[in-house]
Amino acid sequence: MPGPRPWYSRITDRRPDAFGAEPTGARLARIEGSPNFVDGAFRNPVPTRRLIPGSFGPSLRAGLTKKGSKPAGAVPVHPLTPGELSVPPASGLRLTWMGHATVLAEIAGRRVLFDPVWGERCSPFAGFGPRRLHPTPLPLAELGPIDLVVVSHDHYDHLDMHAIRTLIHSGADFAVPLGVGAHLEHWGVPADRITELDWQESARVAGLTLTATPARHYCARGLRTGTHQLWASWVVAGAEHRLFHSGDTGYFPGFAEIGAAYGPFDATMMQVGAYSDFWPEVHMTPEEGVRAHGDLGAEAVLLPIHWATFDLAPHRWEEPIERTLAAAAAAGVTVATPRPGEPFEPAATPQVQPWWRPIAAVVPTPDPTAPSRTEPPRTDPQPEQVRV
Repeated sequence: MPGPRPWYSRITDRRPDAFGAEPTGARLARIEGSPNFVDGAFRNPVPTRRLIPGSFGPSLRAGLTKKGSKPAGAVPVHPLTPGELSVPPASGLRLTWMGHATVLAEIAGRRVLFDPVWGERCSPFAGFGPRRLHPTPLPLAELGPIDLVVVSHDHYDHLDMHAIRTLIHSGADFAVPLGVGAHLEHWGVPADRITELDWQESARVAGLTLTATPARHYCARGLRTGTHQLWASWVVAGAEHRLFHSGDTGYFPGFAEIGAAYGPFDATMMQVGAYSDFWPEVHMTPEEGVRAHGDLGAEAVLLPIHWATFDLAPHRWEEPIERTLAAAAAAGVTVATPRPGEPFEPAATPQVQPWWRPIAAVVPTPDPTAPSRTEPPRTDPQPEQVRV
């Protein structure tokens, strides 16, 4: 007579749908054949630690005691309408930052949605986890036709199960890094609408050329860190315009190689928020985001992403954008600062709109390129590179 089943087996049976699924079959065989899959797991392009050793407890305490990490008032979301999006961009390229890492890009007559997250919380459980700090600019059902959905990795603040299930009905194709397609199939996306790419692989999808490029991060959807799901930055190219989306990444020298191989870019969407001294190798500081933009060789517009929408790190709410502007001014980089939901065309030189300052936790100086008064921008030293 068989004995009782182990505890982890019973938990697996109750695994929430939001956890997704593990790769099997031909998908698993392809993963195991990847040059980036070493000793049973995907590896970063340079040695990387998720957390600095000994920082788990201090990081939890910092999260519980932090102040100023939420806006002091309502975020002035642009009242986006379907009619506003129905007018084609005059330059052929338009970006609409929906908040956090979610961006609608209109390029070459196609509509590309990066890292779609519409949920109230970025969590697998209702009523638990980081809560949205501003409403979505437009309900997903009113966004209109989407040709392509591009996902950088499987963390909950970048991959929203409910958004994916809604987007199935749009008829869109989906592009994801290796292994992440298992989640999408588990949620009902037809396999023939999923393109999975390894780093440096390209594919022609929805009339655009997509390339998965390296990033310095990790995946995790269930109870443990993912080993069979890859993370990526993305290059999306049409006949006349090229875009770069960083996803989540720590700084590493590979940005220059990406720029040399796939640039020049008309705009970059760079992660500048959710950084910490506790995890300096998997998220860029604002200064590193500006540096990565420069490494890409882009005299393009930098759109700061991954800030303002979710409280995910100990820094003040407005700090990422203030430090980005200060670093960009020093480097001569043009930065776009739209409100969430406010479309703009990179071809038109964007003007700095400091919409966040009236609701900032700390009132900054009136100079749009200056940091906050109480804490000048710092350049974090590059941590020692030790592989886990």
